[in-house]
Amino acid sequence: MQVCVNGTRGSRDGAVVPLSPEAIAESAAAAVAAGATDVHVHPKTPCGQDTLSPRVLAATLEAVRARVPVPVGVTTGAWAEPGPAARVARVRSWTVLPDHASVNWHEPGAEEVAAALVERGVGVEAGLWSGTDGPALFLRSPLGPKVLRVLAEVTDTDPATAADSAHALLADLGTAHGRPVLLHGEDAGAWPVLRLAGRLGLATRIGLEDTLFLPDGHRAASNAELITAGLAQWAPARRGGV
Repeated sequence: MQVCVNGTRGSRDGAVVPLSPEAIAESAAAAVAAGATDVHVHPKTPCGQDTLSPRVLAATLEAVRARVPVPVGVTTGAWAEPGPAARVARVRSWTVLPDHASVNWHEPGAEEVAAALVERGVGVEAGLWSGTDGPALFLRSPLGPKVLRVLAEVTDTDPATAADSAHALLADLGTAHGRPVLLHGEDAGAWPVLRLAGRLGLATRIGLEDTLFLPDGHRAASNAELITAGLAQWAPARRGGV
């Protein structure tokens, strides 16, 4: 199970969301101690904005790796660096490399960003969002067989329909070039999709990027608490218990 420690969230979402390299590392370490086996982070500027800056990326990765023994990945979301060429340039300027990086396939320049990551030996998580042309573009991509895994990202936040949307997304993906699939949802759709991932035997993720709330509706106090709750929901689902 991957922990997504912060995402695009910021101080407006409460002090529980880690923003500085030190806070991200501390939160990631607690989540790994709770059972997370992979870490996904959004490095932040001092004012809390997502960035692909090599300086900020290096500080964040070094802080996290000093605390956890598991793979660590970052975002390459278009909001973190406007312009496809600028994102490629950022990737090529990184002085410390993540183990993997997510690329949202519906964003302009996704192929070029993914190719730059592959050239540098960084694993690519192909972010395929429901409700976008990302899945269709990915299935036509010559880079498809080279990605580390597919992130099947369900953007339907209605808990009553999120699982159905997940089934539809997975159907659109077909064999997904034979790559492993990590299925996850967001906000109120996060928990139904996580349970579905368990039932289907798929990897999943949870963390403050995906939801600020526990399955019972209470606000989460930490990423570690979300991982503990996530494993409690996902593991029984794999055994047919949820």
